[in-house]
Amino acid sequence: MILEPLVPAGHDLPVEPGELLNELAGLYASNREFFTLSGDFPDPDDIRPEQVAAALAEDMAHPDAEVLLARSEGRLVGIAITLAHHPDPADPDPWIGLLMVDAGRHRTGYGRRLAALVEDRFRQAGRTAVRLAVLDSNPNGFRFWTALGYDVIGRRKDLQLGRPCAVLRKPL
Repeated sequence: MILEPLVPAGHDLPVEPGELLNELAGLYASNREFFTLSGDFPDPDDIRPEQVAAALAEDMAHPDAEVLLARSEGRLVGIAITLAHHPDPADPDPWIGLLMVDAGRHRTGYGRRLAALVEDRFRQAGRTAVRLAVLDSNPNGFRFWTALGYDVIGRRKDLQLGRPCAVLRKPL
């Protein structure tokens, strides 16, 4: 599996439907269960390329955000959205905002490999730990992250929609 930044430096995010946005929309649509519980899209049964482009543009508006595409054998198998610095200046750790694997590849090791690659990027950047938040309504996500060695360090509402979450942290 390889990771590649979504937008190379100096380029804009594509907003018109095309091969990349169609791939991304397919990846997002395959995770209907997650988007049903998160409420991130108005209709999780009809996630469109334009909606995915808008969501990614919003994520990438943060200067410390990075969107990483995971490819295996040339096919898009996952995405990770990271934040080098949390908006709270008292928070010293980078964050994983989203880590998603094509639903057809769940429980096959792709999620673990993608998480490990993201952690390795942070280690190489000299970071000593990483954090993330898991929605209380996402027990599968919670089990995934705790199985990877993440520990609950607090509870709060997410910054975007005020949903209750567990905050997890893993030393690197």
